[in-house]
Parts: sequence; structure tokens; C-alpha cells
Amino acid sequence: MKKMFVFLSALFFFATTIAHGYQVGDKVEDFKLLNVDGKYVSMSDYPDAEGFIVIFSCNHCPFVVAYEDRMIELHNEFAPQGFPVIAINPNDTIAQPQDSYSLMKVRAKEKNFPFPYVIDADQKVYPKFGATHTPHVFLLKRDGKDLRVAYIGAIDDNHRDASQVEEKFLANAIHAVKSGRTPDPAVTRAIGCTIKTR
Repeated sequence: MKKMFVFLSALFFFATTIAHGYQVGDKVEDFKLLNVDGKYVSMSDYPDAEGFIVIFSCNHCPFVVAYEDRMIELHNEFAPQGFPVIAINPNDTIAQPQDSYSLMKVRAKEKNFPFPYVIDADQKVYPKFGATHTPHVFLLKRDGKDLRVAYIGAIDDNHRDASQVEEKFLANAIHAVKSGRTPDPAVTRAIGCTIKTR
């Protein structure tokens, strides 16, 4: 009975975590969001991309801060292979002033982000994806003219220490997609700060 309770509890948590928004295999709508350079960014701006690493991110969350260097490394490794990073700040800036657009520009300059860092100012994009945390990753792959979700979840299995990572979930998923295989796992639990709303 105890094992059944644990299983059902885990199943409920898993379902409520990813039940809303895109699922693996779903077609993704494009977006047009303001980047820290003052220009708007859409995925259609990258006609030659094989896919995208969409990461819901922010300034203040310590989980994001722990992953920022790895996000930069992922972009530098995989953008030349057709999978650039686009980081999206989904947080309401009244609820979390540290994530304001002006401070996003400061953070992007401090870290010299090589990828777009855009703001979901109206909070209309993250619910479509079903993002719940920062960081929360959605790997998209090209399917003809469409983009479809190939992987959802965490970057890897150790937010505390990059040197202790054993499973590079996202990198492995990209390699699988590039090889024509289905990522395994295709969904992992995103660990981080909850997205802030008013």
C-alpha cells in the first residue's frame, strides 16, 4: 500500500508538472519577443536552424545562475550544428523586480551571453510551452516547415556542480535528434525556481 501511495504521488506530481502546454511531438508556435539588444526575436529569424534550445530563464534564480555558464557552453557547441539557444525570461517583473528588462540587459552584458535573452513581458509564451520553472528546457527539432518538441526538462542531473554531472540530458537529446533517434529520456523533471506571476 505504501509503495502504491508513493507511486501515485509521484505520478500526480509528474502529471501536474507537465500536463499543461506542449508535449513531446507537439508542433510549436513561433513567438516574437524583445531581446536585450532592443530588437525582437522570432524563431523564423533562423531559417537554417535544425531546431532550437529554448530555455526559460531569468536573472535572480540561483538555479539559473548555476547553469548560466553551461547555457553559454551549450550554445557555443550546438549553435554551429544548427541548434542555437534562445533564453526567455517568463517572470512578471512587478512580482520579481530583479528580473526587469533593464536588469536583464545588465546580466546579459555581465555574462556576455552569445544567445538572445528575451522577455515574455505579457506572459503569453511560457504557458503555451507549459514551462513551470527557471530553468526549464524545451528542445525543438525541425520537421519540414514545422518545429516540434523533442525533449522537455532539465539540462543535466546536477545543478550544484557541473563537474559532478553524470547525465547530460539535453546534450544527449540533441545528439539523439541529430542521429534521427528519439531522445531517451524525452522528459525529465525541471528543477529550479517557480515562474513568478502577479
